Amino acid sequence: MEEKKEKFSMEQAYEQLDALLADMEENEHSLSETFSMYEKGLKLIKRCNDEIDHIEKQLVILEEGAE
Repeated sequence: MEEKKEKFSMEQAYEQLDALLADMEENEHSLSETFSMYEKGLKLIKRCNDEIDHIEKQLVILEEGAE
């Protein structure tokens, strides 16, 4: 059976990143908690970068097709 992937929203990812940063700046966390939050932020950034790369590739394909 094919597993459905959750639709990725860059806007939601940026909101989550903002919330993570605000939480890290405003509250005290253990080193372990801080590292987990940092790791989650890196994963969100990677997903955003992957989505941007995907969109750029689609644009290149569209531009090549228009020529």
